[in-house]
Amino acid sequence: MNREVTLPLIVDDRGTLQVSAADVSKLLRTVGGRWLHLVEAGQDGLDEDTVATLTIELAKLADRIDVACIAHSSGTTAG
Repeated sequence: MNREVTLPLIVDDRGTLQVSAADVSKLLRTVGGRWLHLVEAGQDGLDEDTVATLTIELAKLADRIDVACIAHSSGTTAG
């Protein structure tokens, strides 16, 4: 499953960026890390395999955002 993800920038009515891509990728990694911490702490109702899979997918998405930003800033195309 390899789908392209397009994330619109969150801007105000003047076009000023409100959320940076770095903040989004950090948030994705933080959410995954907190889920893993809850599983490790024995939180009821969380399936370890599901949390692991979701955490991996969030990290992959964060990586794609980072790569796209690096490619954009260097003038190349991420693929």
